[in-house]
Amino acid sequence: MATDLGELLVPYMPTIRVPKTGDRVFKSECAFSFDSPESEGGLYVCMNTFLGFGREHVERHYRKTGQSVYMHLKRHVKEKSTGAAGGAVPRRRNGKVFLDLELNRDFNGEDYEYEDEAKLVIFPDHFEIALPNIEELPALVTIACDAVLNAPSAYKKQEPESWEEEIQVSRHARSLRQLDNEVRIPPSGWKCQKCEMRENLWLNLTDGAMLCGKWFFDGSGGNGHALDHYKETKHPLAVKLDTITPDGADVYSFEEEEAVIDPQISEHLSHFGIDMLQMQKKTENGLHTDNNARPRVSEWEVIQESGMKLKAVYGSGHTGIKNLGNSCYLSTVIQVLFSIPDFQRMYVGNLQRIFDYSPLDPTQDFATQMAKVGHGLLSGQYSKPPMKSELIEQVMKEEYKQQKGISPRMLKSLVSRGHPEFSSNRQQDAQEFFLHMINLVERNSTSSENPSDAFRFLVEERVQCCQTRRVRYTQRVDYCIQLPAPIEAATNREELLSYEAKRREAEENMRTPPEPVRARIPFTACLQAFTEPENVPDFWSSALQAKSAGVKTSRFASFPEYLAVQIKKFTFGVDWVPKKLDLGIDVPDFLDLSRLRAIGLQSSEEELPDLMPPIVLPEDSRDNSMSSLDSPEIDEAAVMQLAEMGFPLEACRKAVYYTGNMGPEMAFNWIIAHMEEPDFAEPLMLPFMLGPGPSISAESPTGATPLDNSPPEESIAILTSMGFPRTHTIQALKATNNNLERALDWIFTHPEQDEIDTLSNMADTEPNDTALSNANSHSDSTLSPDRDTSGPRVKDGPGRYELFAVISHMGASTMSGHYVCHIKKEGRWVIYNDHKVSFSERPPKDLGYIYFYHRLSSS
Repeated sequence: MATDLGELLVPYMPTIRVPKTGDRVFKSECAFSFDSPESEGGLYVCMNTFLGFGREHVERHYRKTGQSVYMHLKRHVKEKSTGAAGGAVPRRRNGKVFLDLELNRDFNGEDYEYEDEAKLVIFPDHFEIALPNIEELPALVTIACDAVLNAPSAYKKQEPESWEEEIQVSRHARSLRQLDNEVRIPPSGWKCQKCEMRENLWLNLTDGAMLCGKWFFDGSGGNGHALDHYKETKHPLAVKLDTITPDGADVYSFEEEEAVIDPQISEHLSHFGIDMLQMQKKTENGLHTDNNARPRVSEWEVIQESGMKLKAVYGSGHTGIKNLGNSCYLSTVIQVLFSIPDFQRMYVGNLQRIFDYSPLDPTQDFATQMAKVGHGLLSGQYSKPPMKSELIEQVMKEEYKQQKGISPRMLKSLVSRGHPEFSSNRQQDAQEFFLHMINLVERNSTSSENPSDAFRFLVEERVQCCQTRRVRYTQRVDYCIQLPAPIEAATNREELLSYEAKRREAEENMRTPPEPVRARIPFTACLQAFTEPENVPDFWSSALQAKSAGVKTSRFASFPEYLAVQIKKFTFGVDWVPKKLDLGIDVPDFLDLSRLRAIGLQSSEEELPDLMPPIVLPEDSRDNSMSSLDSPEIDEAAVMQLAEMGFPLEACRKAVYYTGNMGPEMAFNWIIAHMEEPDFAEPLMLPFMLGPGPSISAESPTGATPLDNSPPEESIAILTSMGFPRTHTIQALKATNNNLERALDWIFTHPEQDEIDTLSNMADTEPNDTALSNANSHSDSTLSPDRDTSGPRVKDGPGRYELFAVISHMGASTMSGHYVCHIKKEGRWVIYNDHKVSFSERPPKDLGYIYFYHRLSSS
């Protein structure tokens, strides 16, 4: 028999491998489905690639690769028979076979016993060889089988508590020298000191330089100025600004080229005025909260509909997602995306084509993993109701078991790879992850079919110079509208004031604080706050050829098919204490945004000239000019108030002037943002003091940036030298914030030929109102001169919507707490709380964080 088995395996010996260090063995889940060794058909592990496949998918892998030898793993789960002693010890047959295969946590080890079996299967004849079979198998095959059986499953290295590699303490942390340069970091208004990036910002812990990070594969990131700064200064450590919590922060060592731990991070941050240890307190159960804990408890109960007898629901579209440990932000976003027909058609409708054309390693293919998750959620295969006998038993015991749901481990590992935040096991912001997923969908949808088109819309930004009243119109692409939550517009304002007075009195007299009051804000007030003019920081007026006060208003240049609305509930206090505003929004089921349709440049408006900042003249010329002209109008009281804080007098004058005499607070923010500029303390110079002068390149020595949004000529030249058309190059740079790497990738994923017919796809529904017609008639004039007429592809239509999904957050910070979502399906609201899916009795629409609307038809 041994000779027979040896001869049988001889033709396949070259294809059988022994797992080496670094090889991942996928023996707990199929690459195309959620089949596992506990599934009816078990799991087949390829003995060459170590990928796992369910019974329905192993034949595909065999046909594509020609790999014939697979290890079939099957776990039999049986309810333990109760003996006289009240139960037996869980037993395992072939105990060494599944030495490192984790138990299914859905089964209580005290109530169930496991019987594991493994065998080799040779395709295409399905010849089976039982394992272990040391005596009859060739030595190489025995070693390979033993290595596969004892190898940790692909994701077990990342469990149970972390999805990130172990981070070491930096060798620079304890000896880090910090410069005494009096740099103080404000709690908001951050931007890169070398460009206009306002995300992915890193604070150098030596000198306080605030600079953008590198570009990530998902399309996010920056222009790498933080790394450039290290190369110039050799200051090794930097902290990511929006990751600072009482538990720590993301710290990177440029010299060590990896994420590190800084045990002195609290001291290092306090050097720049950031008190991280006072940001939040931790309760005994580990949840972050603040002093007003009671509204948080109520929030948890209301959002999860605790205390109500919710009826579990099963079947297609009602499959839950297991929580991997702070992965609920991912689960809620994925549930909403796959409730949208565009995503269903793209990934589930094309399931067989995606699977058939998947790469040799489908675990690393975005489309494959999205199709896998989409099928898992929509097929109903993993959301089956209990058998009648099980249901009767549950009723008798009054113990109702929920469905097991699907595990998003493979998708999470893929979409978070290379991202410093989503690759961790910490709680994350669901809105940021939503945009992250949209980025990935964009990058992986090279064909004409792109489900993220459903969310894409254009925002028209109108910037006006306050002194000359001249304007400039630009457009940008967006996928989510962020609405402010103006507390001053609360309908229960008197009640809030009364509560605040009682709270202060109780605090002074050391009494029990009163019951907290939640602010009630009308949704219309949030929309009104969005439409109101806002000040433009560092506005440079091309009409004045100088920095000046400017205001910006935003309107919809197009309306998307699906509208995502985020309520800005989270903020930073002046002491860097992050807090969640305790408020409820009166969100309507039906929404009409038609009045917010952009109308473009009006006949009564005059555009700002397309000019660049002037050259700054030498010192002696400045002095001569200054003495010959009158000084500009400046609020001297505000200047003196700032000077008393210790800032240079001339810097205070410039701050007050450039913020339009709008008060010391605005001027203070200007000072903080410009302290490092070389001419910070030099006298104020204006164009009428300098006389006419030639234009220079896009960046002036003072750091001001023009608002024409034109990409730098040097970047255009680099891309056009590669053979790309100038108009296509300019469009790519504008779409990627002038990042060369991302622009090059954008060009390849947005072929110029595909954009020729874009205008014909701009509208799904014919506009039927005057405002809409006016907007379309001005669409060309609102674009910058170099822009190609095709523009981004949007599905424009009427601005009338109906609410269909809500993602809600519980907790004091987006970095802690829990997310659930409510989705309206077939006219009834359903709550998705991790793996638990039930009909909702009272959806808490007023406490939502992200709202999703679908466009109503024009009929």
